[in-house]
Amino acid sequence: MTIRTARRAAALGLLAGSALAPLASAQALQGIEADHGVIAVTPIRHASLVLSQNGIAIYADPIGGAALYDGLPAPALILITNAHGDHLEPETLTALAGPATQIVAPASVAMPEGLANITAMSAGETATLTGGIGVEAIPAENTSEGRLHHNPPGEGLGYVITFDGARIYVAGDTQATEAMLALRDIDAAFLPMTWPDTMSPTEAAEAAGAFHPAVVYPYHYWGNDIWNFSAVVEERTDIDVRVANWY
Repeated sequence: MTIRTARRAAALGLLAGSALAPLASAQALQGIEADHGVIAVTPIRHASLVLSQNGIAIYADPIGGAALYDGLPAPALILITNAHGDHLEPETLTALAGPATQIVAPASVAMPEGLANITAMSAGETATLTGGIGVEAIPAENTSEGRLHHNPPGEGLGYVITFDGARIYVAGDTQATEAMLALRDIDAAFLPMTWPDTMSPTEAAEAAGAFHPAVVYPYHYWGNDIWNFSAVVEERTDIDVRVANWY
Protein backbone atom coordinates (compact mmCIF):
# COMPACT_ATOMS: atom_id res chain seq x y z
CA MET A 1 0.00 0.00 0.00
CA THR A 2 1.39 3.43 -0.94
CA ILE A 3 1.55 6.27 1.55
CA ARG A 4 -1.16 8.10 -0.38
CA THR A 5 -3.41 5.04 -0.40
CA ALA A 6 -2.83 4.55 3.31
CA ARG A 7 -3.76 8.15 4.01
CA ARG A 8 -6.93 7.80 1.97
CA ALA A 9 -7.90 4.59 3.73
CA ALA A 10 -7.32 6.12 7.15
CA ALA A 11 -9.37 9.17 6.30
CA LEU A 12 -12.14 7.01 4.89
CA GLY A 13 -12.30 5.32 8.25
CA LEU A 14 -12.75 8.71 9.89
CA LEU A 15 -15.45 9.70 7.44
CA ALA A 16 -17.41 6.45 7.55
CA GLY A 17 -20.80 6.96 9.10
CA SER A 18 -20.45 10.73 9.24
CA ALA A 19 -23.64 12.76 9.29
CA LEU A 20 -24.82 16.25 10.09
CA ALA A 21 -24.36 15.71 13.80
CA PRO A 22 -21.35 17.52 15.32
CA LEU A 23 -18.18 15.63 16.03
CA ALA A 24 -18.38 13.77 19.33
CA SER A 25 -15.27 15.63 20.47
CA ALA A 26 -12.96 18.09 18.78
CA GLN A 27 -9.81 16.37 17.54
CA ALA A 28 -6.82 18.30 16.25
CA LEU A 29 -5.43 17.62 12.78
CA GLN A 30 -1.80 17.76 11.75
CA GLY A 31 -0.90 21.36 12.47
CA ILE A 32 0.71 24.26 10.65
CA GLU A 33 4.39 25.03 11.12
CA ALA A 34 5.02 28.54 12.46
CA ASP A 35 7.95 30.54 13.81
CA HIS A 36 7.69 29.35 17.41
CA GLY A 37 6.08 25.96 17.07
CA VAL A 38 3.12 24.25 15.48
CA ILE A 39 -0.31 25.87 15.23
CA ALA A 40 -2.92 23.27 16.14
CA VAL A 41 -5.87 22.89 13.75
CA THR A 42 -9.12 21.67 15.29
CA PRO A 43 -12.15 21.12 13.01
CA ILE A 44 -15.43 21.73 14.80
CA ARG A 45 -18.21 21.45 12.21
CA HIS A 46 -18.65 22.37 8.53
CA ALA A 47 -17.02 25.84 8.39
CA SER A 48 -16.12 26.14 12.07
CA LEU A 49 -12.50 25.65 13.11
CA VAL A 50 -10.02 26.64 15.79
CA LEU A 51 -6.36 27.55 15.31
CA SER A 52 -4.34 27.57 18.52
CA GLN A 53 -0.79 27.87 19.74
CA ASN A 54 0.59 28.39 23.24
CA GLY A 55 -2.81 29.21 24.68
CA ILE A 56 -3.74 31.73 21.98
CA ALA A 57 -6.73 30.69 19.87
CA ILE A 58 -8.42 31.97 16.73
CA TYR A 59 -11.97 30.76 16.08
CA ALA A 60 -13.45 30.93 12.57
CA ASP A 61 -17.24 30.99 12.12
CA PRO A 62 -18.09 29.27 15.42
CA ILE A 63 -21.46 27.51 15.42
CA GLY A 64 -22.98 24.51 17.16
CA GLY A 65 -23.11 25.73 20.73
CA ALA A 66 -20.35 26.64 23.17
CA ALA A 67 -20.08 23.07 24.47
CA LEU A 68 -18.39 21.99 21.23
CA TYR A 69 -15.43 24.19 22.20
CA ASP A 70 -14.96 22.77 25.69
CA GLY A 71 -11.32 22.02 26.38
CA LEU A 72 -10.03 24.51 23.82
CA PRO A 73 -8.37 27.82 24.70
CA ALA A 74 -10.74 30.76 24.91
CA PRO A 75 -10.72 32.80 21.70
CA ALA A 76 -8.39 35.77 21.44
CA LEU A 77 -9.90 36.41 18.00
CA ILE A 78 -13.13 35.32 16.31
CA LEU A 79 -13.47 35.61 12.54
CA ILE A 80 -16.91 35.83 10.92
CA THR A 81 -16.93 35.41 7.14
CA ASN A 82 -20.61 36.09 6.35
CA ALA A 83 -24.12 36.26 7.80
CA HIS A 84 -25.31 32.80 6.72
CA GLY A 85 -26.56 30.57 9.52
CA ASP A 86 -23.77 28.03 8.99
CA HIS A 87 -21.19 30.77 9.63
CA LEU A 88 -22.81 33.18 12.09
CA GLU A 89 -24.80 31.79 15.00
CA PRO A 90 -25.51 34.63 17.46
CA GLU A 91 -26.09 32.41 20.48
CA THR A 92 -22.79 30.57 20.04
CA LEU A 93 -20.88 33.74 19.24
CA THR A 94 -22.09 35.63 22.29
CA ALA A 95 -21.47 32.62 24.54
CA LEU A 96 -17.87 32.25 23.37
CA ALA A 97 -16.79 35.90 23.14
CA GLY A 98 -15.19 37.15 26.33
CA PRO A 99 -14.58 40.79 27.29
CA ALA A 100 -11.13 40.75 25.69
CA THR A 101 -12.05 38.73 22.58
CA GLN A 102 -11.51 40.58 19.33
CA ILE A 103 -14.07 39.97 16.60
CA VAL A 104 -13.52 40.58 12.89
CA ALA A 105 -16.49 40.58 10.52
CA PRO A 106 -17.52 42.00 7.16
CA ALA A 107 -18.79 45.57 7.38
CA SER A 108 -22.02 44.37 5.72
CA VAL A 109 -22.87 41.93 8.53
CA ALA A 110 -25.10 43.03 11.41
CA MET A 111 -23.57 41.67 14.59
CA PRO A 112 -25.46 40.65 17.74
CA GLU A 113 -25.97 43.38 20.32
CA GLY A 114 -23.76 43.52 23.37
CA LEU A 115 -20.51 42.45 21.73
CA ALA A 116 -17.42 44.62 22.09
CA ASN A 117 -14.10 44.85 20.26
CA ILE A 118 -15.57 44.41 16.77
CA THR A 119 -13.46 45.31 13.75
CA ALA A 120 -15.62 45.72 10.64
CA MET A 121 -13.63 45.12 7.46
CA SER A 122 -14.09 45.42 3.72
CA ALA A 123 -12.25 43.56 0.98
CA GLY A 124 -8.68 44.76 0.55
CA GLU A 125 -8.34 46.15 4.06
CA THR A 126 -5.76 44.96 6.57
CA ALA A 127 -5.58 45.14 10.34
CA THR A 128 -3.05 44.30 13.03
CA LEU A 129 -4.79 43.24 16.20
CA THR A 130 -3.70 42.98 19.80
CA GLY A 131 -1.06 40.28 20.09
CA GLY A 132 0.33 41.04 16.65
CA ILE A 133 -2.13 38.88 14.70
CA GLY A 134 -2.49 40.27 11.19
CA VAL A 135 -5.72 40.03 9.20
CA GLU A 136 -6.17 40.76 5.50
CA ALA A 137 -9.73 40.80 4.13
CA ILE A 138 -10.16 38.88 0.86
CA PRO A 139 -13.36 39.04 -1.26
CA ALA A 140 -15.57 35.98 -0.77
CA GLU A 141 -18.17 35.85 -3.51
CA ASN A 142 -19.45 33.84 -6.42
CA THR A 143 -18.36 34.82 -9.90
CA SER A 144 -20.38 32.54 -12.23
CA GLU A 145 -23.63 33.64 -13.85
CA GLY A 146 -26.55 31.86 -12.24
CA ARG A 147 -24.69 31.42 -8.95
CA LEU A 148 -24.20 35.02 -7.88
CA HIS A 149 -27.25 34.93 -5.61
CA HIS A 150 -25.61 32.33 -3.37
CA ASN A 151 -22.79 34.70 -2.38
CA PRO A 152 -23.30 38.16 -3.90
CA PRO A 153 -20.29 40.47 -4.22
CA GLY A 154 -19.68 42.69 -1.22
CA GLU A 155 -21.43 40.55 1.39
CA GLY A 156 -18.79 38.07 2.57
CA LEU A 157 -15.08 37.92 3.24
CA GLY A 158 -12.30 35.43 3.51
CA TYR A 159 -9.24 36.22 5.58
CA VAL A 160 -5.50 35.76 5.39
CA ILE A 161 -4.31 35.58 8.98
CA THR A 162 -0.70 36.08 9.94
CA PHE A 163 -0.27 34.09 13.15
CA ASP A 164 3.25 33.59 14.54
CA GLY A 165 4.67 34.16 11.07
CA ALA A 166 2.38 31.65 9.32
CA ARG A 167 0.04 32.94 6.61
CA ILE A 168 -3.27 31.07 6.81
CA TYR A 169 -6.17 31.60 4.40
CA VAL A 170 -9.73 30.90 5.56
CA ALA A 171 -11.77 31.32 2.38
CA GLY A 172 -15.38 31.41 3.62
CA ASP A 173 -18.16 31.05 1.03
CA THR A 174 -16.62 31.78 -2.34
CA GLN A 175 -15.68 30.71 -5.81
CA ALA A 176 -12.17 31.36 -7.09
CA THR A 177 -11.93 35.15 -7.20
CA GLU A 178 -9.09 37.09 -8.78
CA ALA A 179 -7.94 38.04 -5.29
CA MET A 180 -7.80 34.39 -4.24
CA LEU A 181 -5.84 33.35 -7.30
CA ALA A 182 -3.38 36.21 -6.73
CA LEU A 183 -2.50 35.05 -3.22
CA ARG A 184 1.11 34.03 -2.66
CA ASP A 185 3.17 32.55 0.17
CA ILE A 186 0.19 30.90 1.86
CA ASP A 187 1.27 28.29 4.39
CA ALA A 188 -2.19 26.75 4.76
CA ALA A 189 -5.58 27.28 3.12
CA PHE A 190 -9.09 26.19 4.07
CA LEU A 191 -11.11 25.89 0.86
CA PRO A 192 -14.89 25.30 0.57
CA MET A 193 -16.45 22.93 -1.95
CA THR A 194 -20.22 22.88 -1.63
CA TRP A 195 -21.30 23.20 -5.23
CA PRO A 196 -23.36 25.10 -6.37
CA ASP A 197 -23.19 27.36 -3.31
CA THR A 198 -19.40 27.71 -3.51
CA MET A 199 -16.82 25.83 -5.59
CA SER A 200 -17.07 22.31 -6.89
CA PRO A 201 -14.24 20.00 -5.81
CA THR A 202 -12.72 20.38 -9.29
CA GLU A 203 -12.93 24.18 -9.13
CA ALA A 204 -11.33 24.15 -5.70
CA ALA A 205 -8.52 21.91 -6.94
CA GLU A 206 -7.83 24.24 -9.86
CA ALA A 207 -7.80 27.22 -7.51
CA ALA A 208 -5.38 25.51 -5.15
CA GLY A 209 -3.09 24.72 -8.07
CA ALA A 210 -3.13 28.39 -9.09
CA PHE A 211 -2.13 30.02 -5.79
CA HIS A 212 -0.37 26.95 -4.42
CA PRO A 213 -0.61 26.95 -0.63
CA ALA A 214 1.86 24.65 1.08
CA VAL A 215 -1.03 22.84 2.80
CA VAL A 216 -4.73 22.72 1.97
CA TYR A 217 -7.55 21.58 4.21
CA PRO A 218 -10.83 20.88 2.38
CA TYR A 219 -13.69 22.10 4.58
CA HIS A 220 -17.30 23.23 4.14
CA TYR A 221 -17.80 20.25 1.83
CA TRP A 222 -21.05 18.63 3.01
CA GLY A 223 -22.24 16.10 0.40
CA ASN A 224 -19.45 16.77 -2.10
CA ASP A 225 -16.70 14.47 -3.35
CA ILE A 226 -13.60 15.66 -1.54
CA TRP A 227 -11.72 12.65 -2.92
CA ASN A 228 -11.95 14.15 -6.39
CA PHE A 229 -10.41 17.33 -4.99
CA SER A 230 -7.68 15.42 -3.18
CA ALA A 231 -6.84 13.25 -6.19
CA VAL A 232 -6.56 16.19 -8.60
CA VAL A 233 -4.44 18.31 -6.25
CA GLU A 234 -2.08 15.46 -5.36
CA GLU A 235 -1.71 14.38 -8.99
CA ARG A 236 -0.91 17.85 -10.31
CA THR A 237 0.96 19.53 -7.43
CA ASP A 238 3.08 18.90 -4.36
CA ILE A 239 0.50 20.55 -2.09
CA ASP A 240 -0.09 18.62 1.13
CA VAL A 241 -3.84 17.81 1.24
CA ARG A 242 -5.16 17.10 4.75
CA VAL A 243 -8.58 15.48 4.81
CA ALA A 244 -10.66 15.13 7.96
CA ASN A 245 -14.21 14.56 9.13
CA TRP A 246 -15.94 17.91 9.63
CA TYR A 247 -19.34 16.29 10.16
